[in-house]
Amino acid sequence: MRRDARRVELPALMQCAIDLKPTRKENEVYIDRKVDVTELVRYMEEKKKNGAHYTYFHAFLTTIGKVMYNRPKLNRFISNRHMYEHNDILLSFVAKMTLDDKAEELMLVVPIEENDNIETIAAKTARKVENLRSAKADKAGANNAVDTLGRLPNIIRVPIFGLIKILGKHGLLPKSLTDNNIYFTSMIISNLGSIKCGAIYHNLADFGTCSSLATIGEITSEMKINDEGSEEVRKYCHFGVTLDERIGDGFYFARSLSLIEHILQHPQMLEEPASKKIDL
Repeated sequence: MRRDARRVELPALMQCAIDLKPTRKENEVYIDRKVDVTELVRYMEEKKKNGAHYTYFHAFLTTIGKVMYNRPKLNRFISNRHMYEHNDILLSFVAKMTLDDKAEELMLVVPIEENDNIETIAAKTARKVENLRSAKADKAGANNAVDTLGRLPNIIRVPIFGLIKILGKHGLLPKSLTDNNIYFTSMIISNLGSIKCGAIYHNLADFGTCSSLATIGEITSEMKINDEGSEEVRKYCHFGVTLDERIGDGFYFARSLSLIEHILQHPQMLEEPASKKIDL
């Protein structure tokens, strides 16, 4: 029994597939998607004029949260050759204390609750980042453990991490090591567009319970020919997604990406509860 997830029964074929390839790095699949975000850009510009304090990152967090409520297999993971589904939807990222090459980095986890929308997610994310970068930054949970363990000599630290990996595999780690830990979340997200960078593919870790990682590139402009035959400027954003293929199949992943695209092209949906069912 795990405190963070429930066991999911598997068909025999999938169980054999897990036994044949038991690690995440053996099961990584990479998906690149260029999404038309023209309507999202218009939406965000209008909201900004009306005094809203949303960012594109808040919009992407909200979108991914909504997709996970609608596509629950994305919230699953494999551990100790069994499949589990997280009890909660937790999105995570790494935040710098300051925008400087030598600045300290800390892990930050944002829970997406059923009634959350872009407004509540923006507020809770901004609050967490502000607290993190304040003089009294909260280093509870894994951030505090990293500060302690990272300073130990190799002869002590290496066997401790060996034990941590074994306990993590069986779901026996204490909350002090899993709270605020990006490796024990539904998805890790990297907003590379904020540093004027394109999306990349990033490896998954065998440690923890996170089966997916998404990078978000910079929003760019392209000239396109519309249905009327005239030129117009459209806005696009690249997503680079790495998934553990054992939690779903290609059809499931493709439909999930289509749902992301649908939400971003109808951004008013970001104001609806995250758990609201969406029928494509």
